[in-house]
Amino acid sequence: MDSHDALEDGDVLVIGERIEAIGHNLTVPEGTAEIDATGGILMPGMIDSHRHMYQTALRGIGADWTLSQYFVFCYLNWGKLFRPQDIYAGNLLAAVEALDAGVTTTLDWSHGLQTLDHADAAVDALQATPGRYILAYGNLLGAPWEWAASPDFKAFASRRFTTGDDMLGLQLAFDVTADPDFPERKAFETARDLGLRVTTHAGVWGATSDDSIRLMWENGFMTRDVTYVHAASLSQDSYHRIAATGGTVSVSSESELNAGQGYPPTTHLRKHGIPVSLSMDSSMWWSADLFSAMRSTLSADRAREHLEAHGRDETVVHNHLRAEEVVQWATSGGAHALGLSSAVGSITVGKKADLVLIKNDRSPAMYPIIHPYGHVVFQAGRGDVHTVMVNGKVVKYGHALLDTAPLDAARAAVTETVEYFRTSMGEKEWKAAQEPELPHTEQISNPYTYTSWDGGVNRHKPEE
Repeated sequence: MDSHDALEDGDVLVIGERIEAIGHNLTVPEGTAEIDATGGILMPGMIDSHRHMYQTALRGIGADWTLSQYFVFCYLNWGKLFRPQDIYAGNLLAAVEALDAGVTTTLDWSHGLQTLDHADAAVDALQATPGRYILAYGNLLGAPWEWAASPDFKAFASRRFTTGDDMLGLQLAFDVTADPDFPERKAFETARDLGLRVTTHAGVWGATSDDSIRLMWENGFMTRDVTYVHAASLSQDSYHRIAATGGTVSVSSESELNAGQGYPPTTHLRKHGIPVSLSMDSSMWWSADLFSAMRSTLSADRAREHLEAHGRDETVVHNHLRAEEVVQWATSGGAHALGLSSAVGSITVGKKADLVLIKNDRSPAMYPIIHPYGHVVFQAGRGDVHTVMVNGKVVKYGHALLDTAPLDAARAAVTETVEYFRTSMGEKEWKAAQEPELPHTEQISNPYTYTSWDGGVNRHKPEE
C-alpha cells in the first residue's frame, strides 16, 4: 500500500472501478461478491513500462542473439516484413499474456508502425482485451522528426485517443542520435504540443550515448515527462541530468544482462535518486512477466555489489536493495513512469481497482508466506496468479482467464504470422536467425597433468 505496509488478514472492498475501503472485517453492501484470498498475497496490478508487444508474434526466435544481431534482424533485414495484421497478432497475444501474468498495465513500445494502418492495428489489438495500455508510437524504419511532425500522425492521435482516458493512452517512442544538429527536435516539439510523454532508449552501449543526453539537455527537452529505457551505459553526469530534471528510468534487467546494453543500472539510479520502473523489452528474446523482471533485477543489483566489494577485498554484510523496493518498482514505480500514479500502482482507497491475487493451494512454494515482498520476488511465479482485476472487473479467476476468445484469436493470428515470416525469409534464413554463429572459444592451457581423469570425455581408473 502507499504506506509500504503489508496488512495481514485484511479486506479490500471494490465498488465499481475503484477501491472503496481497506481494513479488517469490513462492513460491505448486501450482495457483495467475495473472493477468498486466504493463504495468498493481494498486491497492486503490475506495470510493464517498456515492451515491444508486436514482437511477441515471433516469440523466442532470438534467444541466443546479441543486441547487434537484433538490430540486423529488425532494422536491416526483416523488420520491414511486419504487416498490419502481424502487428495485431503480436499485440493481441502480448496483451492476453500480460493479463494472465498479473500485468494490468503495459506500455507498448511500438516501433514497428511503418504506416497508419500498422498503428490502427496495434490499437485495435489493445482494445480487444480488458487491460490498461499505453501505445508508445514509433517507427524504427523512419525518421521521428518526419513521422511525428506529420499531419497524418496528429490526425491519428486525435482520432484514436481521448484526453484523460486512463485505459488507453499515447506516448511518443523514439531514440536520440548523437547528431549535433539534433534533428529529433521536431519530435520533441510534437510531444510538447500534444501534451504527450516521451519514452526513449538511452545509455544503450554502441547505440545511444551521453551525447544523446547532452543534446536533450542543451535543447531543453529533458523533463519529468521523459522515460529513459535501459540507461545502462551512461556517465555520472548523465545520471545527474536525469535526476535534476525529474526523469524516470525503465530497467529491463533480463535484456541488459543478455543483450549487451550495459549492466542493469539500479545501483546508479538509487544513488542519484532517480525513480525506477521495470520492463520486459521483447519476447523475441526473453520472458514477459514481471516476476522474472523483479528476480533478475534484485539478483543483478546484489551481484554487482558483492563483486565490487570482492574486488576491494571486502565483504558485503547488509544488502542495500530490498525485495520491497523491487516490488514497488514493478507497481507504483511503473505508475509513476507512465504518469498514472493518481489512478493505479498501489492498493489505496480511491484509486482504480487494478489488483492481483497471488494464491496457489496446489503449490508447495506458496506455503508458508512469511515475508510477503520476498515471497513475490523469489518464490512466486506467473503460475501462481489466481485472480486479476482491471478497473474493477475480474478478468482472471481460479488461475484461468474468464474470456478465452482473445487468446484463441491470438493463436490463430500468430500462427499465420509465423508461417508468413518463415516463407518470406526462406528456410535457410529462418534457421540462421534462431542459430546465430557461435564464436570460437580459446581453451586455456592447463599446467596440471591428469592421471585419473582426462577432462571428462573418457573416465578410467588410475594406473596401478
